[in-house]
Amino acid sequence: MLRGSRPSAVYKYYCYQATVSFGFFSPIFTLFLLYRNLDYTQIALLSTLYSSLTILGEVPTGYVGDRIGWRNSLVVSSICMTCSVLGFVVARSFLALAGLYVLWTLALVFRSGSGDAWLYEFLRDELGTDQFARVRGRGMAVNRAVTVVTTLAGGVLYGFDPELPFLASGILNGAGVLVLLSFPRNEAFVDGDRDALGPLDAVRVVRRRLSKPPLRSFVAYVALFFAATNAVESYVQPIATGTLSIPVEFMGPLYAGFTLVSVGLSYYTGTIADRFGLRATAVFVPLILGASLVAPVFAPILAFPMFFVRTGSNTLLHPLVNQYINDNSETVGRATVLSAASMVYALVRLPLVLVGGVLADAYSPIFTVAVVGGVVLVGLTSIYLWESPVESDAETPSSS
Repeated sequence: MLRGSRPSAVYKYYCYQATVSFGFFSPIFTLFLLYRNLDYTQIALLSTLYSSLTILGEVPTGYVGDRIGWRNSLVVSSICMTCSVLGFVVARSFLALAGLYVLWTLALVFRSGSGDAWLYEFLRDELGTDQFARVRGRGMAVNRAVTVVTTLAGGVLYGFDPELPFLASGILNGAGVLVLLSFPRNEAFVDGDRDALGPLDAVRVVRRRLSKPPLRSFVAYVALFFAATNAVESYVQPIATGTLSIPVEFMGPLYAGFTLVSVGLSYYTGTIADRFGLRATAVFVPLILGASLVAPVFAPILAFPMFFVRTGSNTLLHPLVNQYINDNSETVGRATVLSAASMVYALVRLPLVLVGGVLADAYSPIFTVAVVGGVVLVGLTSIYLWESPVESDAETPSSS
């Protein structure tokens, strides 16, 4: 990293995290799709399209990020995301919405590996990789704090016009492009002297890292967790407004409450990891999530705490998971390995999302969430009995 850039680069990273908030439309997104006359099966098909394209695009875009530079990959991501979000203002048909999902997926896969690769390498050069979970967590805290404000505003905007939240979010995400252009490049990309990573090299790197310990069972275990948090997201709003009879006008404050919990958890991610250890956190948090998804089918009121567990656990584990993967990856191909892990998450998510949409139409959203929770609990237990996801709480040395 260019010397003298350390303090400003950290602050710029926090500013960037502020721009990738989806708070303006997150509390009304499923309701908006229903407003566009989609049913749950069509919504599930859109989610399936997203998952399928993620599976196909994660490794190639991670490889591109390793070649063109992680900052440049993030710029491409923010441009695609801005165009996608603004597109919801004008899209009316299912096919048009599907096109926006394609653009949305491109934005996320270009970001998934490159964002953490950029941060990890910057910290390796300047502050030490042991600070990754802390800085990443605080970046997420900034993101969630902005999301609290925008979520409250989004509910109000939706009341005036269902398209206004997407217009506001498009402007916010567009500001991220300007912030990213001010990011310093990682040292490996400054003079163009970075070791080239060929396509076959990328395949070998992924196979070497993900086919054996310590990442093999770890990635499989957290894949079930991330797949579950994503698969049930579409049913939070219908359960809240339907099963729990929460008025639509209160969805903004409800989502703001979810986000406030996430702010606290993300800000203290490093502290929590130090206190309980990676092993305990990574193993037990997914189990707690699975149990919380099953509980509401027996007592619907338990859906309320389930909402908070889903959001908070996802926020807590993301930095810890990516630090562990970074610690067990090399500089050359780092974004490719991170993207490959995200591809596994999408691969596991795909059947959960597709089957979930059919179940929700045939039965109910709350029943669907319980089925997802049951599948996750069985899967997590099976993986743990096969091979411990995290062998030790000892710090894993960086392979850089």
